[in-house]
Amino acid sequence: MRTFHVVSPYEPGGDQGEAIKKLSEGFLRGDRYQTLKGVTGSGKTFTMAKIIEAVQRPTLVISHNKTLSAQLYREFKGFFPDNAVEYFVSYYDYYQPEAYVPARDLYIEKDAAINDEIDRLRLAATYSLMERRDVIVVATVSCIYGLGMPDLYKEMRIHLEKGESVNARALAEQLVSLQYSRNDAVLDRGNFRIRGDVIEVYPAYMELDEAYRIELEWDEIIRIRRFNVIDGTTVEELDETVFYPAKHFVVPEDILRSATDTIQTMLDARVAELLAQGKLLEAERLKTRTTYDIEMMREMGYCPGIENYSAPIAGRASGEPPATLLHYFPDDFLCLIDEAHVTVPQLGAMYEGDRSRKQNLVDFGFRLPCALDNRPLKFAEFSKKLNQVIYVTATPRPEEIRQSTQVVEQIIRPTGLLDPIVDIRPSEGQMEDIYKEVRARIEKGERSLVLTLTKKMAEDLTDYLLGLALKVRYIHSEIDTFERVEILKGLRAGDFDVLVGINLLREGIDLPEVSFIAILDADKIGFLRSATSLIQIIGRAARNADGTVVMYADRMSRAMEEAVSETQRRRELQKAFNTAHGITPQTITKAVQDILEHETNATPAPESIELSVLKKSVNLFVPAQRKKLLAALRKEMAEAADRLDYESAATFRDQIFDIEKTYGT
Repeated sequence: MRTFHVVSPYEPGGDQGEAIKKLSEGFLRGDRYQTLKGVTGSGKTFTMAKIIEAVQRPTLVISHNKTLSAQLYREFKGFFPDNAVEYFVSYYDYYQPEAYVPARDLYIEKDAAINDEIDRLRLAATYSLMERRDVIVVATVSCIYGLGMPDLYKEMRIHLEKGESVNARALAEQLVSLQYSRNDAVLDRGNFRIRGDVIEVYPAYMELDEAYRIELEWDEIIRIRRFNVIDGTTVEELDETVFYPAKHFVVPEDILRSATDTIQTMLDARVAELLAQGKLLEAERLKTRTTYDIEMMREMGYCPGIENYSAPIAGRASGEPPATLLHYFPDDFLCLIDEAHVTVPQLGAMYEGDRSRKQNLVDFGFRLPCALDNRPLKFAEFSKKLNQVIYVTATPRPEEIRQSTQVVEQIIRPTGLLDPIVDIRPSEGQMEDIYKEVRARIEKGERSLVLTLTKKMAEDLTDYLLGLALKVRYIHSEIDTFERVEILKGLRAGDFDVLVGINLLREGIDLPEVSFIAILDADKIGFLRSATSLIQIIGRAARNADGTVVMYADRMSRAMEEAVSETQRRRELQKAFNTAHGITPQTITKAVQDILEHETNATPAPESIELSVLKKSVNLFVPAQRKKLLAALRKEMAEAADRLDYESAATFRDQIFDIEKTYGT
């Protein structure tokens, strides 16, 4: 069995070594909950990697959004090149869930654009979990949504060995039952083809462009090869191989047929119930829709929305939790919850939102009641399924601290950087004070952030600072994804010196050039000025050796006291460590240089140039030209998503929506 081994030019520094030791020992002695309380920039991802190496257990890493998950996935891929690092997120580039709005009698049909590459990555994750133990899966909250049953998924696999007797027709039927498609012309993912006594299968979960070639002689397997589908060269000679289903929602034909009988019984009972209530329209609607689905499942083994029948197919009673990604892990796995202060509440909120939407579909005859059992796990169900958990966050909530047998702090940064200086100043005369501070930073080539409480104030303050001849932009939730990314890049590149925003500046943004942060209305009570939020905001200035945060307030709130006290405590510990080890903190610059080089030196792809030219020349009022531009944007969106560049993909999506909303499809 392969073991986890971290490949890195760096050794643990600062507090990392002690954190790795304590948390690993806690896991091995059986502590169910622990917390890694690591400050911004302390290398929490590296610490997580070394913990995985120390405990040698299959690991699930949960993050709260796709962008951060993709970042973690890339980092873990670098740390563990010889192990299976997988990525499990929602496979929709665009997802509009099925819904019904009774007040407007509006039915919204499910509409989705599935990303084939992410679908492959999801299948690769479950395949790896079935075949090996050195597996790390980086996932979003999609990991608590219903998936195929792991027992059936494993039971339906096809195992082949050299010397085994196999009938080509029977093997083809087995592959079709696993949702593979036959295509004798082109071999694509999830397809197979037969040429005489040679069967070629391209599993849906293969990472590289590789497939398997099974050679028969009088129904006996004489050779099994893994080959490159592009050039046809043999990669490896094998004595055996195994094929897993091409989709997660697959079941044997006999179970599916039995399930359709159960669904038919459910339909008859529900129609009778609706008729008894005088709901004739709802009864007829349900009968028509469900009968069509039943016929599709009986004939094709699948139907759109088959997940809504997952409970009767799996034989689950009403209310029982569905199988999820967690059910594919062995019982002794480690779960790391990144940015736990955000991720844990998000995990807890999934069930209620899903339930309220589906209840309307059931009540008005769009779905059978069993659709309610196609759902995410309730938080209690999620917690019960976990083995041992390490919460990873700079600001753990009281719930995480209360659960944890130990809270291990990672305060000392390997770079020696200190938490920023925090100053409290009166709100009277704050604009003049901010102007003075910003000017001082501009002279040193540094940047500033100003945080407000409302969108209007952000816009008004931007206008005010522009009137003072400062280069300034604002950012808030009404700015689309593309603009947000460009604005942040512009700040780092020096296109402007001041960025005004709200809470979008708290997490997941590294801005080493920022040495000054102004927090307006710091004493106001609420989420945006809670102790957790203030500590996260202060952390944005922790990448700069001269980082300073000024809170403008007329009084000292409890949240401010807590944030200032915690920051000062950390700063004193960091200073003492630096003094003892002779470390002089220096602002991080390498990452900035890399980004600037990429921005200035990278040659634009021909497709990007073509799209840019097309945007400038197209007349959006001409349908043919508009159609051409939309097609180009959709292509760019798909390619960006394939690269796991979700910010760019969302950019193109927003542009498509804006054009369609303004000019029509």
